[in-house]
Amino acid sequence: MLVKDFMTPNPITFREGDNLRKAAGVFYDYKIDGAPVVDEQGSIVGIFTKTHLYKAIIQNLDANTSLGELMYRQVLTIEETGSTDVAWEMAWTFGVGRLPVLNGDKKLVGMMARTDLVTAFERKFINTIGQLNTILDSAHSGICAVDKKGIIITFNRTAEKISGISKEFALGKPIAEIVPHTELPLVLETGEAQYNQKLVVNGVTVVANRTPVMSGQQVVGAVVVFQDLTELESISRELSVVQELYQELDAVIESSYDGIAVTDGEGNILKVNQAYARLTGINVQDVLGKNTAELIKEGVISDSATLQALKESKPVSIMQRTRDGRMLLVTGNPIFAENGEQIARIVINCRDLTELNQLKRELGEAVELKERYYSELEALRAQQLEVGPLVARSSEMRKVMELATRIALVDSNVLILGESGVGKEVVAKTIHKLSPRSKGPFIRINCGAIPANLLESELFGYEAGAFSGAKKTGKPGMFELAHGGTLFLDEVGDLPLNLQVKLLSAIQDKEVIRVGGTKAVKVDIRLVAATNRDLEAMVQRGTFRADLFYRLNVVPVLIPPLRQRKEDIIPLLLNFLDKYNEKYGLSKILAPEVVDIFQGYPWPGNVRELENIVERLVVVTPGDTITPENLPGGLLRNLEHSGLRRDRPGGSQQGEAGPGEGAILAELYRQHRSTRKVAELLGINQSTVVRRLKKHNIRVE
Repeated sequence: MLVKDFMTPNPITFREGDNLRKAAGVFYDYKIDGAPVVDEQGSIVGIFTKTHLYKAIIQNLDANTSLGELMYRQVLTIEETGSTDVAWEMAWTFGVGRLPVLNGDKKLVGMMARTDLVTAFERKFINTIGQLNTILDSAHSGICAVDKKGIIITFNRTAEKISGISKEFALGKPIAEIVPHTELPLVLETGEAQYNQKLVVNGVTVVANRTPVMSGQQVVGAVVVFQDLTELESISRELSVVQELYQELDAVIESSYDGIAVTDGEGNILKVNQAYARLTGINVQDVLGKNTAELIKEGVISDSATLQALKESKPVSIMQRTRDGRMLLVTGNPIFAENGEQIARIVINCRDLTELNQLKRELGEAVELKERYYSELEALRAQQLEVGPLVARSSEMRKVMELATRIALVDSNVLILGESGVGKEVVAKTIHKLSPRSKGPFIRINCGAIPANLLESELFGYEAGAFSGAKKTGKPGMFELAHGGTLFLDEVGDLPLNLQVKLLSAIQDKEVIRVGGTKAVKVDIRLVAATNRDLEAMVQRGTFRADLFYRLNVVPVLIPPLRQRKEDIIPLLLNFLDKYNEKYGLSKILAPEVVDIFQGYPWPGNVRELENIVERLVVVTPGDTITPENLPGGLLRNLEHSGLRRDRPGGSQQGEAGPGEGAILAELYRQHRSTRKVAELLGINQSTVVRRLKKHNIRVE
């Protein structure tokens, strides 16, 4: 249950400038003994109570004294999406009568008084009782409970069905009147349990278990659980059938010419057939109950398919050498439990490879070929410059991508510099994707988007009870989550000075200590940082530590703004146009004048601004062709300031048409004679190039 469902909304509040006279009047008029103090933005800055008012009177303070001089500023608060259980614990732990409730923007939206907490507790108690009754009614066995006087207090649905007596009639009645011969009064008297007792209820023979309910050394009640004996007999017959099937399966396993063994989910041997003993040269009784790791240590086998199947959670085949030098092909096949996650059994099948040596050689050749292909693919992957949505047609961006490709293969710290929106995160992801850590996690944290008081716990995690509102189990930080992968610190220039020291220590020592903890946790990460600030200037001003700057700035990567790499504008433009056409099921194209305007615009918001404008044009343009009339005001004003006239047929100052989408596609296709190459240059799909060439009536050979 959430706090917002039980809080008192729109509470009475004070401002710091309010005086004692106003506070006394509010307390008297609204019959309250305290209220939060908020600033002009609605954020809570303190709390003023009658205790403060009494102290002011005792101290003979002037009635015009402001509340800001007397209020308590360290206020215990809770978020509206928090649990009422947490609110209850906070209220009783810290002895407070009310908790201010904040929304996600840290604005005051309500108060959680003790009466509200009691209401929430009552609701939870009622829900729990309802859930308990539902569980009891869902039980397949009849359940009847009595208090210490033998009065029925629980009578579930199965008990109704077997006894033929309704719950409403039974509750509150003595057990001896409703269900005679239950012997529950005897259990109440002696305090001794009785198990597997036959009992006739409403003409039905049942098996009953009777147990006392104890409170310390006192018997406070008793419970009888009974089940229809005919059902148990049916189950017994089913068990007999299962036993017969087991015997048949055991005979099938023993008759197999291949060796078969079965282990549990930890590799302990449960079953071995005679063929397995013959092939491996072992005695069945000597290996039953042993772990396969022990057999390897004792030299019985050279390797274990069981252990590999447990490790990889999939079927595994290996070559295994026995003590007498025989080579076996052994396959371990895991069988998962019903939850589909834990391995319950491993079935091992082994076959003599005397007749399969040729297969072994071919398999070895195939493995070598696979490894060679894998190496070649990795080499090609490392050479790829255009990863994901990153377009690198200009020489400037190709240099950036070439540098990113080289440094991806090492673990040096990287500092990515550039204006907002130039694609720093895309470059960081590219470095991670091309690195040996690509299969590990890529964890991003924006150092400027998280409040300073929360940033430390987000970076380094916290232990249970480290601060008010902390999870009881603690929480790992971003460093721990990025273990084995890459940690991307975006907007690192916004990092507070007090955290810069701890970050430097974590980078140097490769270990972190959680907030409220004492134990260091080792972390293996690749650190990539990014900022749009001038860190060197910040170092000179003393707002950024020099030692941290030099630690981060091992390999700097500067991404130029979009206005300095105009060759990328058209590929990016067509890339985003294709993306949002496909996303919204549209087929918008660009008028030549629009392309010309886009090339002349300085793009202060860089690639992010370009993408946002393209999405807006695709969504709001009524026709299939995007024209200058559809452009936002900023672009049109830039058009006028640049001397480009909208009433001309083109977009250049000479009045000639600029290179529209069709012209660009036609020229690129004329140069390269390949739709695939055009698609690579523009960063879009080949099918999109073919479709747009056809739409512009450009003939493709």
